[in-house]
Amino acid sequence: MRGSLDEAELVRRAAEGDRHAFDEFYRRTSPWLAVRLRRRCSDEDVVADVLQETYLAVWRAAGSFAGQAADGTAVGWLWTIAANRLVDAFRRRARQAQVPPVPLAETTAPAAEDEVMAGRVGQDLERALLELPPELREVLRAMVLDGMSVRDTALLLNVPEGTVKTRARRARIALREALS
Repeated sequence: MRGSLDEAELVRRAAEGDRHAFDEFYRRTSPWLAVRLRRRCSDEDVVADVLQETYLAVWRAAGSFAGQAADGTAVGWLWTIAANRLVDAFRRRARQAQVPPVPLAETTAPAAEDEVMAGRVGQDLERALLELPPELREVLRAMVLDGMSVRDTALLLNVPEGTVKTRARRARIALREALS
């Protein structure tokens, strides 16, 4: 019987506490999700952590999907959670990288100006992204970070394709102006 249920129904049943439905959802989606995460991150430890955090979030928040409109896909919802967890992992890694390591031997250090510019550009970009309206950030996240097509982004965000294109254009213009 479980094999005949679609992923959305499995998530709805998991929201009701059905552990077997959750296990089946994991069995069906985890190989696909792992491949997708590996395309964006080559660090297997990070991928493993993101997978674990994602499915923990799915288990805890399955009720929030169960209440969504019927046209939202469970796999799209899963990818949104995973992509957000991956971004969080990248941010944690970036914060940890900001603490300069103590060199064990004499090496050629990058010029101080290069370090300052790299940090400033990263801060400026992060600030500009945070200043974007949420609907523009969502489109950028889906299309740029997640590599989704306009059509997939439209399905994920439950908006028309034309709206996705307009938001992407507005986001690029806003970022260009903020960074110039």
